[in-house]
Amino acid sequence: MASSDEEGFAGDMFGEESDTVEVAPSTFEIYERQRLDHQDPLRKMTIQLVGSHPLWAHHLWNASKVFADLFDKSPELVQGKTVLELGAGGALPSLVAALQGASKVVVTDYPDQELLDNIQHNVDQNVIAHVPKDLVVVKGFIWGTAVDPLRQLLPAGHTTFDVIILSDLVFNHSQHHSMLKSCRELLTPKTGRVYVFYTHHRPHLAHRDLDFFTLAERPVSETEDPDDRDTLGYGFKADHFMIEKMHVMFEEDPGDEQVRSTVHGWQLWLP
Repeated sequence: MASSDEEGFAGDMFGEESDTVEVAPSTFEIYERQRLDHQDPLRKMTIQLVGSHPLWAHHLWNASKVFADLFDKSPELVQGKTVLELGAGGALPSLVAALQGASKVVVTDYPDQELLDNIQHNVDQNVIAHVPKDLVVVKGFIWGTAVDPLRQLLPAGHTTFDVIILSDLVFNHSQHHSMLKSCRELLTPKTGRVYVFYTHHRPHLAHRDLDFFTLAERPVSETEDPDDRDTLGYGFKADHFMIEKMHVMFEEDPGDEQVRSTVHGWQLWLP
């Protein structure tokens, strides 16, 4: 994952498409749900990952595993609720949310057909036989763009989501404003929660990761210039409520291994 440049892989992630390259074959990872009995047929989930991708969707991130375990441990976080995942990749948190009784799950990633087909495969293989028809919808979405297409997927009478999942996305420093804009427009005020789980994969840029929360908590001002991102605020409240140790994902990367193996969990809400 290491990059010689601060933004590296993330800096132009939503820019022009790159030249066509040879597509690597898909890979698979088995995720074992820790809160289920060993005999439960839903304990083992096979997550297909794209073989290689510039948006890093070819990894099953540690944060997604911590998300899945949290939803199994505390199903009330998603039961009966409308759930949206941004930048879903393999979509493990969304799959577990659906299995734990969410009323609607909208799984999104960049509108690249390979990514969306891969997510749909994971939905079909892991949850489609165990949840109501059309409970889970896969949709392409670019952060910061018009949100009406996502609102139209909600059940009748709903215009916002109760839960928004951001799993290991804050390393995309150039996209913090876009992610927060979408979250603010799509989250149910007061009762809704944005869950943000991440690892500081590049410890020397941890402060840049944490800028996400500074922006999130900056007050909204009616006099702000929407073109001046240095003054924009999103008016969230934030709570750092969870830390979990995992394995290091990228052994070859520099920096403190304790930092690179720690998953942090935050929640954001609109007062």
